[in-house]
Amino acid sequence: MIQKLLARIDHLVWGSELESQGRLGELAALLLRHLYALVRDILQGQLTLRAMSLVYTTLLSVVPLVAFSFSVLKGLGVHNRLRPYLYRVLEPLGPQGQEITDEVINLVDNVEGGVLGGLSLAFFIFTSISMVQKVEESFNHVWHVSRPRSIARRFSEYTLVLLISPVVVVTALGLMASIRSNRIVQALLETDWFGPVFLKMSEVTPFLLITSVFIFLYMFVPNTRVRFVPAALGGIIAGLSWSGLGVLFANFVAYTTTKQIIYSGFAVAISALLWLYLSWLVLLVGAQLAFYLQRPEYLRIGRREPHLSNGMRECLALNVMYLIARDYRDARPMSFDRLAEQLRIPAIALTPVVNSLESAGLILATEREGLVPGRDMGRIRLSEILDVVRRHGETGSYRGPRWFPGIAELGQQLEQAVAGVVGERTLADLVDELSRRKGES
Repeated sequence: MIQKLLARIDHLVWGSELESQGRLGELAALLLRHLYALVRDILQGQLTLRAMSLVYTTLLSVVPLVAFSFSVLKGLGVHNRLRPYLYRVLEPLGPQGQEITDEVINLVDNVEGGVLGGLSLAFFIFTSISMVQKVEESFNHVWHVSRPRSIARRFSEYTLVLLISPVVVVTALGLMASIRSNRIVQALLETDWFGPVFLKMSEVTPFLLITSVFIFLYMFVPNTRVRFVPAALGGIIAGLSWSGLGVLFANFVAYTTTKQIIYSGFAVAISALLWLYLSWLVLLVGAQLAFYLQRPEYLRIGRREPHLSNGMRECLALNVMYLIARDYRDARPMSFDRLAEQLRIPAIALTPVVNSLESAGLILATEREGLVPGRDMGRIRLSEILDVVRRHGETGSYRGPRWFPGIAELGQQLEQAVAGVVGERTLADLVDELSRRKGES
């Protein structure tokens, strides 16, 4: 019965039955497929495990991260303006959320400039960057990105975000407060039509701020190019989910009185941990939705790695080397994302081949994460490229395998046949040959 039910659901979601019902049917099929993919990914456990990992990382990094950010604002004398915003973020925890916010503000007030000098400042920066790095690793997992940012990019970009983000948030809150205190706005607030509208907008403002933060994270954190529309849709859905979940969690905290009896003094800590976990899970689910909106070809397969035949891997390696060499000759290093886009190969299938070629020294990654030939193209033979994918991973896999004489002889004949096809041709010869064919056509 369960197998039949699952088969029926699979046919309904991925079949053409709904799509044949017109535009509404196509929209329903699209929504069902995205919902199916998200539920499948949650049940598989990777998103939940990474959300738990981020909760643990948050506990270790939250004090240095918040203290570092607030110390930047304290230097400007505006750190207290974030108090109402933190109240809003921790509102689902009830009165305990205000207590946590007050403790954080008091902690920052007690931090002296001399304490954050030298090694202490370096530790704060290192811990804060480590926190953002963990978030990037989770987002890269969602986006099937196996190449993180270089160390230089991590340090520069993360530090810039940690320094600028608090200032941007406070500036936005200050602008809203100044607009509200403006005389013209005050006069408009007294009118019957503008006053209620402005009050409603004020209630929506925290949601807009949270959604903007989600959209920024979805576009900036993954080490790949994320388009605005998928990031915006994922951010809006995640913002709505986070707000709705906050209301439910606040009611849960308010009306569950037995937890005070069971957990006593640990109730606040347990509630905070649960809220952290749900917040990270919503953030990751929104990132997964943005990924599927931009890369719908992954909806059906999820994280299942496509299995490539030996022949396809050989052709893929030659294509990779050709595209990298062609763009290098034109003075424009090839990026990994553009390589996957041009070959129409999922990054999760392309990564092992690229890593093998890089390990063999046939390609190199630049500081800007571009891909270039590992040495002079006239010294890279096509037989070397094929050997990488044909023999990668065999060293150390088995000790002294026993091949039967006939099979070993047949293998040698195959090797000779491949060598006879490519001969002594190099990567430079391949680029010249294909360029001439393109010019003739």
